Amino acid sequence: MKKKNPNATLVSQIMDQTFPLRRREIVTQEPAVQSMVERWPALFTERQVFAEFNRVASKNLEGNFYEALDQHTPRFIELFKSKKGTTGQKLTDLMQHINCLSPDVTALRSVVLRGLPIVLGDDSSEVYKTCFDTAKEEALASVTVGVLTVVNEDALQQGLNAVHLQPISTAIILEGSTVMDNVRDFPQAVCLLFGLMYALHLDYPKCMVNTLTFIQAIMLGLGSKILNPKLLSLKNKLLG
Repeated sequence: MKKKNPNATLVSQIMDQTFPLRRREIVTQEPAVQSMVERWPALFTERQVFAEFNRVASKNLEGNFYEALDQHTPRFIELFKSKKGTTGQKLTDLMQHINCLSPDVTALRSVVLRGLPIVLGDDSSEVYKTCFDTAKEEALASVTVGVLTVVNEDALQQGLNAVHLQPISTAIILEGSTVMDNVRDFPQAVCLLFGLMYALHLDYPKCMVNTLTFIQAIMLGLGSKILNPKLLSLKNKLLG
């Protein structure tokens, strides 16, 4: 992995062979994320996040994640429009980033993923972070687990809670450290964040437990079939 261009095929073969060892280490010893980064650097590449998820859960994380997200998006948008009060206002502000005439798929996905915690009563402010490039170090110090979107000062008029489709960078943070950077876009970062948390056997942040459980149980069909009332209600609204 220290080579400029590691042999991806060879890396995959070795990661396949060492999976039982790595899984036992993760589940029994619960090592720190930084320790995993040092011991298994390949695990923090996009290709291997998806491969490891498939080894653990026998699921195509990327394919299933986007298929479910796109399938539910029209119903989500209807749901967002129907909400009133403070929740409705937050969702209305989010939906201003969608061009109704020619909706951009990344914008739609980003709006749904940012709106999901609002609908479920989660607080995404500690997990979905946006900062200006001049304040990146300060922002990093304030994130334990999440997606950090770095934008330039010109984005000020949009506000830091906006959907930024052309950020400077998008990074994934685990246990206060950047484990992946320059991710393609916000939806991909959320997908990879979930994949890493699942593969590394990490607890979901309490402030986002409903959102991440929704991705796990409803979008990917993993884990317990018994849902809490909020999740069950949302599932019924999406499928109704």
